[in-house]
Amino acid sequence: MNATPSTAVAGTGTRTADAGTGGLSPGALAGIFVRLKLSLLRNGLRQSTKRKRAFVTALVATLLFALLQLLGLAAMRGHDHAAAVTVLFAGVVALGWTVMPLFFASGDETLDATRLVMLPLRPRPLVAALTTASLVGIGPLFTLCVLLGSVIALAHGPAAWAASLVAVPLTLLVCVTLARAVAAANIRLLTSRKGRDLALLSGLVIAVGIQFVNFGFQRLSSTDVDLSALEPAAAVVRWVPPASALGAVDSVSEGSYGTAVAQLALSAAALYGLLAWWRASLGRLMTSPDGSTIAAAGPRARAARSSSDATESALLHQLFPRGRTAAVMQRSLRYFWRDPKTKAGLVSTLAIGLLIPIFNAAQGVESVYFASFATGMLGFQMYNQFGQDTSAFWMVMQTLATPRDAYEELRARALALLLVALPYTVVAVVTVAAFVGDWQGLPSALGLSLAVLGAMVGTGALASARRPYTIPQDSAYKNVAAGQGALAWTSLLSGAVVSALVCAPLIAVTVWLHLTDGHGHLWTVLPAGAAYGLLVGWAGLRLAAPATIRELPEILAAVSK
Repeated sequence: MNATPSTAVAGTGTRTADAGTGGLSPGALAGIFVRLKLSLLRNGLRQSTKRKRAFVTALVATLLFALLQLLGLAAMRGHDHAAAVTVLFAGVVALGWTVMPLFFASGDETLDATRLVMLPLRPRPLVAALTTASLVGIGPLFTLCVLLGSVIALAHGPAAWAASLVAVPLTLLVCVTLARAVAAANIRLLTSRKGRDLALLSGLVIAVGIQFVNFGFQRLSSTDVDLSALEPAAAVVRWVPPASALGAVDSVSEGSYGTAVAQLALSAAALYGLLAWWRASLGRLMTSPDGSTIAAAGPRARAARSSSDATESALLHQLFPRGRTAAVMQRSLRYFWRDPKTKAGLVSTLAIGLLIPIFNAAQGVESVYFASFATGMLGFQMYNQFGQDTSAFWMVMQTLATPRDAYEELRARALALLLVALPYTVVAVVTVAAFVGDWQGLPSALGLSLAVLGAMVGTGALASARRPYTIPQDSAYKNVAAGQGALAWTSLLSGAVVSALVCAPLIAVTVWLHLTDGHGHLWTVLPAGAAYGLLVGWAGLRLAAPATIRELPEILAAVSK
């Protein structure tokens, strides 16, 4: 689609109408935004067969998962604790809508409010059009399936079914509006470098909070599915929008009509407040300049920054010798330190990768081998190595003439990652071993973790060559370009599966030693794992080098979206 959002809207605004809608009725404006979103999705899929396959795979997987959720919730109809489960599930879904647009790829790039500020639209019609367009997508469809399963479980009687006709669309609208309002309110903060660094802490706090919720459900499932433990939390959440709308359906089923009206009113008030907040945020975006970089342009700030850059460059030159490998490693390390998105991904991975094994141990999964999960999380940083270069990859491309050049480029990037990954792996395994008190299993767990790291490096190099995608630099809350989200997720998922299969021989040996009471020989897994990881990592880099040379034009196109 060659037309920009501005020309797409202005080109149809020839009729006379309210100036606040750019010459269009509200319904026509909403239709244009929906068609724009569908057109961009369709044209994006036409650009690449790989992207089309990845999108279809992700769509099918999401639909199957949504169908399972619908059937599972519907199967709870008549259960004593169906209301507790459905209400809490609605709260978790709403939390996901709040977090995902800020820290993960979501939505369509052209629907970013900062790209629409030049349109001849007032905030009110723009909010209505964006809300309508936001209802089109996989996320709203998944949420709708969850809500349908919930009302099937809760609704008993004609009055309850009538209440569900209000509760389902109200809950869906609150979720969509919540995501948009939060994204619009934080767009100025997240587009500045310091703001994105500050948002990193918020992302970690939210991610840790989600882990607490996850492990809470795990602990619940380990107590013979005693769902009565959910009732105290559900009693509170049923009064928190948008879960209160589903609580209203349950209240009507029990004959508490006054309570149901109050719960629906809470969700309706929350929707009104979110729309007002979103509209105010759009008004500020349309009328106020972006002053996030004004202070940084001062002479004193520029001088301080130049001095800091010179000190950093001198330090890196002392640490690394001259040559291609050293230069590429320095560039990668600068990405780790300077680029907000790269830094956020690395720090989040380091924190979450270590917390999850510890939380699982606290929940009763006391296995030192679960520390390899932390290594696997960090190994994902090897994937899409060229995506962080974006359109500047053409400069790297000029230096790649032979498979040997590509091998050295990928090897240097892997070495830069290993400078962080190797000590982190040791710390993670030792920490988990100390937490679970299994010092005898430490050598074998460390060996398996090193093997996993090597496999992730090798498969990550291959994925970087064969399945690259753009990491947008002009969007604060998207880590994948529009239309490439399915490509990114399927790349990571397939890489995890292949890495596990690659490490299967070493895993089988470790299991065999445990089953045959060969605990005294478990220490041999450490050198074997280190050697095996080095071998598979080297093999992956070797295989990725010629593929990189063959796919250079395709890689440049993929990372320049």
